[in-house]
Amino acid sequence: MSRTRKPAPVPGRYPVRFGTAELLRDADRANAWLVSVGGVAQSYVDLDDPAHLEFDYVRRFGDVVDLLPPGPLDALHIGGAACTLPRYVAFTRPGSRQLVFDADGELVELVRTQLGLRVPGLRARVTDGREGLATRREDTADLVVVDAFEQAALAGGLATLESLRTIAAILRPGGTYLANITDGAGLPFARRFLATLREVFPQIALLADPGVLRGRRFGNLVFAASATALPTAELASRTASAAFPARCVEGPELAKLAGKAKPITDEDAPAAPKPPEDILGVF
Repeated sequence: MSRTRKPAPVPGRYPVRFGTAELLRDADRANAWLVSVGGVAQSYVDLDDPAHLEFDYVRRFGDVVDLLPPGPLDALHIGGAACTLPRYVAFTRPGSRQLVFDADGELVELVRTQLGLRVPGLRARVTDGREGLATRREDTADLVVVDAFEQAALAGGLATLESLRTIAAILRPGGTYLANITDGAGLPFARRFLATLREVFPQIALLADPGVLRGRRFGNLVFAASATALPTAELASRTASAAFPARCVEGPELAKLAGKAKPITDEDAPAAPKPPEDILGVF
């Protein structure tokens, strides 16, 4: 008996909770797809090659994942879109158990229908990030990843001291936290986010394009944090030799970057940065 072949994804525009999603095929790769919402690129996934990470910031996530101790991971992802990183973890670390929280139910259903979510060990749940975090038990995750954006801005409440303390409790000893944020000139939000991280995690590394790090242009900054030492020497080597080189910043340089910035709290949370009108970002 022959198996029913899954229909190919259908390019087009689809209404979702936070705007209009567009599904586009990459002309250079046979089965690779870009998902954008409101004109802002959210995910790129190659269904034939889950190890291919197109976006630079997701490649930085992958670098950290690659350098974690060997074996399967228990991972929690806040923000999913096309689930590029969960697919990567499932492929590179068989046996991993992963849970994705995403607040956009229509987008989750679009991805499930068009791109498929039958990934070994992966479950997706439609929920707000903070609400989802409140349901998790302590010491249950090796990896927590926050990459949740609504209308090009970081989803509310995920950069505060309260949320980071919850995440730190969910992580097992030696577990790793990863976050993607965006910022522009002067890095005011990144500095406050860094100050918040420093209140919770003793080990922190920042991975970013040199131009973004100097505040010369708007872009992505990836933070890694843990209660134990991070593989910063290996990360620095990887990021320096990447197709689009990035810097790995740690220690005194990070302390200098944070300066006198105040931690972000639920009662004192600045508006998340939004990209300038004249750029199409990857967030």
